[in-house]
Amino acid sequence: MQTPVTESKDRKLGEILVACRLISENDLAKALKVQTQRGGQLGSVLLELGYLKVEELQELLGMQLGLPTANLYTLEIEPTVINLLPFEKMKQHKAIPIAVSNKNIFLAMVCPNDFNAIKEIEFCIGKSVQPVVMPSIQINAALRFIEEKGGRLGQPLKGVDIEAYATRRHTVSEHTELKQLFRMLVDQKASDLLLSAGVPPCLKKDNEVVRISTTFLTPQDTVRYSYELMSDTQREEFERMKELDFAHTYPDIGRFRINIYKQRGSVSLAVRHINETIPTTEELGLPAWVEEFALKTQGLILITGPTGHGKTTTLAALLDVINRNRHCNIITIEDPIEFLHKHKSSNVNQREVGLDTDSFHEGLRHIFRQAPDVIVIGEMRDPESFAIAIQAAETGHLVLSTMHSNTSTSAVERIIDVFPPQQQQQIRVQLAESFIMILNQRLVPRKKKAGVVLACEKLIGSVRSRNLIREAKTHQIRSMLQQSSEDYESIDIALARLYREHKITLETGLKFCENVVHFKQCAGAGK
Repeated sequence: MQTPVTESKDRKLGEILVACRLISENDLAKALKVQTQRGGQLGSVLLELGYLKVEELQELLGMQLGLPTANLYTLEIEPTVINLLPFEKMKQHKAIPIAVSNKNIFLAMVCPNDFNAIKEIEFCIGKSVQPVVMPSIQINAALRFIEEKGGRLGQPLKGVDIEAYATRRHTVSEHTELKQLFRMLVDQKASDLLLSAGVPPCLKKDNEVVRISTTFLTPQDTVRYSYELMSDTQREEFERMKELDFAHTYPDIGRFRINIYKQRGSVSLAVRHINETIPTTEELGLPAWVEEFALKTQGLILITGPTGHGKTTTLAALLDVINRNRHCNIITIEDPIEFLHKHKSSNVNQREVGLDTDSFHEGLRHIFRQAPDVIVIGEMRDPESFAIAIQAAETGHLVLSTMHSNTSTSAVERIIDVFPPQQQQQIRVQLAESFIMILNQRLVPRKKKAGVVLACEKLIGSVRSRNLIREAKTHQIRSMLQQSSEDYESIDIALARLYREHKITLETGLKFCENVVHFKQCAGAGK
C-alpha cells in the first residue's frame, strides 16, 4: 500500500523542520497525531500548537516549493482585488487574491501546486495566476472573516484585523466555550453533548448527532475541558483507569452526568444533562398500570432498552412513585447519581459508586445490613449484581434496575447467560419466580420532528410467562404470545398503536420495529 502523496509531503516537511532544528521529534509526532485526527495542513497545525512561527514556516515552504511567499497578517488588500474572484471559488479552492497587475493576479493558495484549480481560476477571471505560498491557517481565517461579511467586501481586508479575529476566536473558544456548550445542551433540549478531537462539538437530539460548530476540536481542547471538570482525585483515577464517570454541577445551568474516556490516544467527553425535576410516569408516556407494579412490595422490576432511550429517567419516575406512596426505606446504588430524590413518604438513601462505595458489587454485598425495603441498582453489569438482585427479590425486597437489551425476552436470556452453565437452570427458576415486570423501551421520533415519544414493550410475571422462562422456552414467548395480552405486548404492537394514533410515521415504525410483517399487520398498513 502506497503512502498518500499529501501525507508523504507533510512528513517530508516535518523532517526538514526537525533537521533545521525548528521543531523537535516530539513536536512533530504530536503534530502528526493531531493532523491525523482532524485533517488540515501540517504547517498550520504546527502554528496552532505554537511549535513554529509564521516567518519560519513561510521561509521553508517558499524554499521547498520554489514560489514567492506572503504573510497575510502584514498585508492590506483592496476590496477590488479580493472581489475579483467570487467567494464560492475562493472557498472551493481555498485561495485568496492578494494583488493584481495588468496581466497577472497574485493568488495565495493552500495548495499552490494545484494546477487544475489554477486553470479554472484563470478562466474565471481572465488573468494569469501567480500562486503565492501562505499558511493555510491564515487563508482559512480570512475565508471565515469574508464569509461573515456576506462573501463580498466593501472595505480593505487588513491583515491586522484578520490576526485579531483569529486570536479572538481562539481565546473565546479557550475560555468560555465549554460552559457555553453546556448551556446550549440545556437550551436546545438535547440529550447529550459529544466532544472529541478531530470533529466539531456535537449535540445528540432525538437520537441524531448534530454538529453545532465549524471549528474542529484539538486534542489539547478536549484535555483542557476534561481537566477543567475533574478534581485532582478524579484526574488521578482517570489517568489510572483511562475512563471516568462522574456528575458535575453548574449552579446557573444545571447538573450533568459526564463520561470521560480515551480513544486513539486523545480524550473524549460525553455529557448528559440531568433534569432536576423528576418527571411523572404520565409525562413520560408510560401506561397507568406501571405504577401498580411499582407499588408491589416484593420482586424484580427491570427497565431495559438501548443506550440513550430513557431507562434511567423511567427508573427515577418509578422510584418517585414509591417515594410518594409508601412508607419504606429505599437504598440506591448509582454510577453516578443522576436524579436527586428528596425524602417524601419514604426515606431515600442514594449511594454513588466511587464516592460512597467502591463498586456496585461492594455496595450490594453490604446492602442487607442497611434495612432496605426497596433496592435500586442503577445498572446491572456483572454476575454478582444479578445474583444479589435476584436473591433480594426472593427474600422480601422490591428491586428495581436497568440493563441494556434489545427486547424484554433477550433481557431474560442475558441474565441467565452471564452465569456458568451449571448455575443457569437454578438462576432460571429463581428469575421466573421473582420477576414482576420487564419493560423494554424506545424513544421514537414524533411526526414532523416534534421531539420523541415512548414506545414500550412489556413482559409481566404471569403464570404463562413464568412457566416458559422456567422451562427454558423464553424464545417462545414472542411467538406464542404475539398478539397483545395482559402479560406480554411486543414493541411492534406498541409502535403500531403510536402509528394509528398519528404520533409517528410509518417509516419510523418500520425503522424501530422488530418484525416488519407483524408491525404492518398491527398497524393496518398492508403488505
